[in-house]
Amino acid sequence: MISKLKQAGPGALIAAAFIGPGTVTACTLAGANYGYTLLWALLFATVATIILQEMSARLGVITGQGLGETLGNIFTQSVFKWPLFILIVTALYLGNAAYEAGNLSGASLGISAVTGESELGFKLAVLIIAALSAALIWFGSYKYIERVLITLVILMALAFVSTFIIVRPDAGALLSGLFTPRLPDGSLMTVIALIGTTIVPYNLFLHASSAKTKWNGEGDLAIARTDTVLSIGLGGLITILIAATAAASLFTANINISGVTDMAAQLEPAFGAASKYLLGIGFFAAGLSSSLTAPLATAYAVTEIMGKSGGNRTRAFRLIGLSVILIGASLALTGIKPITIILTAQFANGLLLPIIAMFLLYVMNQRSLLGKNANGWTGNSLGVGVVLVTAVLGIRLMFKAMGLL
Repeated sequence: MISKLKQAGPGALIAAAFIGPGTVTACTLAGANYGYTLLWALLFATVATIILQEMSARLGVITGQGLGETLGNIFTQSVFKWPLFILIVTALYLGNAAYEAGNLSGASLGISAVTGESELGFKLAVLIIAALSAALIWFGSYKYIERVLITLVILMALAFVSTFIIVRPDAGALLSGLFTPRLPDGSLMTVIALIGTTIVPYNLFLHASSAKTKWNGEGDLAIARTDTVLSIGLGGLITILIAATAAASLFTANINISGVTDMAAQLEPAFGAASKYLLGIGFFAAGLSSSLTAPLATAYAVTEIMGKSGGNRTRAFRLIGLSVILIGASLALTGIKPITIILTAQFANGLLLPIIAMFLLYVMNQRSLLGKNANGWTGNSLGVGVVLVTAVLGIRLMFKAMGLL
């Protein structure tokens, strides 16, 4: 067991990627505005993330290729090659740039919560965190970044676990929220954001590329699956605890959320006046961890699709990663409310997910590539189910926006 834990890594990297400021914000707003009613969306998102990320990890372990590299090889002779590549690269670049803006904004909000809120201080914090993220990507090795991210995820989890125990949420309402899907009026965008903050499309690229670096061949498949299930399962549990804690503390007190200070109120039962500082540090840690993974995933996807070898040590890889940080920092400095940026990024991820998931399912059915480890009936059924649910939610929201529902 200890030897297995030592080999853990890519799954924890994915957990670090989706437990960012967007997760804390979306889950807190869901709990504060709707109580326990939307917990089912987080349970669905956690299970769906395990299903899709297991496929992504399996692809990397068995083929020694990332998802972008595999798509590049499969469609290299197709007339649809460049339209498809442009679609994927554009969607990932725009989506990850928005996500990066949310990450940098969240980390900066964390600093502002500790040092005092001011526009100048917020913008300075964005620039400092962007520079720190850029330095880690330019100089840091994969293993070093991985250790940093795992540590930050663990620290982020502890505060919410301890608070959850102290506030003692209503067990009956919690179980009902987990296993009874409901959509209260006005909650659809929040549900899509909750799914988008957990099943992050770029993580499908990141996981395959990380797994091929960490493991090699069918003999490592079992530990890759264990790493995926345990790490993402823990990450999903944390998201549920955040929403349930907000429901128990903020929803019942009818507290309106407008910033990090308001969100910190959910930790007051456990940490009192220190809550503001604790959540501020947590936001910084979560923002920094996610601000590394978004540019990493974009760089992996784009360089692999374009057929550039060399991995994360090449100049092209680093420049692509830095460009995502630069665009994200520019968006974070526009003056748009940070919480608006954060929530919009999660929502965009939720709409993008079905498209990227369909590409993954197509790849996972290539028996010439994966042999007996290609998807079977069960894997395809689960994958298609995830795509259908997320697509239906997105289409329903678009219809509502057009006044057709």
